[in-house]
Amino acid sequence: MQNFGNQVQFRLYQTMHQPDPDRLPVVCEEWEEKAREVLQEGPYDYVAAGAGAGKTMQNNLNAFNRWEIIPRMLRNVEQRDLDIQLFGDTYPFPVLHAPIGVQSIIHEDGDLGSAKACAELGVPFIASSASTTPMEKIAEEMEDAPRWFQLYWSNDPDIAASFLQRAEASGYSAVVVTLDTPMMAWREKDLKNVYLPFLLGEGVGNYFTDPAFCAKLKKSPHEDPEAAIKLWTQVFGNAGLTWEDIAFLKANTNLPIILKGILHPEDAKRALEYGADGVIVSNHGGRQVDGAIGALEALPGVCNVIQDKIPVLMDSGIRRGSDIIKAMALGAKAVLIGRPCMYGLAAAGQQGVTEVMQNMIADLDITLALTGESSIKELNSVILRKAE
Repeated sequence: MQNFGNQVQFRLYQTMHQPDPDRLPVVCEEWEEKAREVLQEGPYDYVAAGAGAGKTMQNNLNAFNRWEIIPRMLRNVEQRDLDIQLFGDTYPFPVLHAPIGVQSIIHEDGDLGSAKACAELGVPFIASSASTTPMEKIAEEMEDAPRWFQLYWSNDPDIAASFLQRAEASGYSAVVVTLDTPMMAWREKDLKNVYLPFLLGEGVGNYFTDPAFCAKLKKSPHEDPEAAIKLWTQVFGNAGLTWEDIAFLKANTNLPIILKGILHPEDAKRALEYGADGVIVSNHGGRQVDGAIGALEALPGVCNVIQDKIPVLMDSGIRRGSDIIKAMALGAKAVLIGRPCMYGLAAAGQQGVTEVMQNMIADLDITLALTGESSIKELNSVILRKAE
């Protein structure tokens, strides 16, 4: 989509003479402020906080500050190309909606609101295993719009296999396997609030509609939700997994398998050895290991090992268009957007997610041009320098 940023920017400026007093934010941080105003403490902290003291969340942001863009002049950037190719599909922008569970605690639009916002923009939506809305319903609402499925790998192989097969049957085009959550981290804010939404029946829509899961219950989740929630606590996560278990994924789906949570170069090497189709450099937005390396800091080392043999994507800490440019210049083929979308969802439901994504893409487009580049696919580290 040519000159996307200019179109969005001038659409905003055209309201100058009659600005809407209730207009939604443009400034990234103001979306979070809006979310804080409307959410209760438990749901807000579940989204906004991280593991432990939140040091990894800060490391993610600091990692971007350590790189500076060096703009070039007189390069003819009148027309820009933002589209990307991943796993045989072409997308208009190098951004995806990160997999985020229990969106129903954030706004009544929930997963469906985010999915519809992505469909409107042509941005792939990654549906979470921990969604409140079952994956089939999300697929139905999205129709032909691009979507991937994220797997939380259950310790029950029947359930894990069923999730993979349901996703493929529902038209999802790739599987994102989250490796960094074999169990939930020590999250101080959630423990302080005594808040775990799954125990309230939120974020378990895929489990409560799964034939393999329901077959292990004496009564249906509708008849005995407490027993179903108890079973969920027993089957969520799998701390016994090893690299050899990647073969299980390949045996149960024909979709591309993308491993999320790769930070160490040795794990990138193993991802190649065990046949992963892609990797996502991510520390789960700082929600799993306190004091971990910032995701952007880990990105060059992973890309150096992968050597373009499979796509490398990245998330954790993306807040503005310049962040996307830095990530792609350091080797990412695309990025995933997480918390900003949830702040938009909290503030204004589906419309909020649309505007957050739209504004970030507009910022990306304009900043790309001002950097002196016209194609997102041609970015490389030449345009960056490490801050002193």
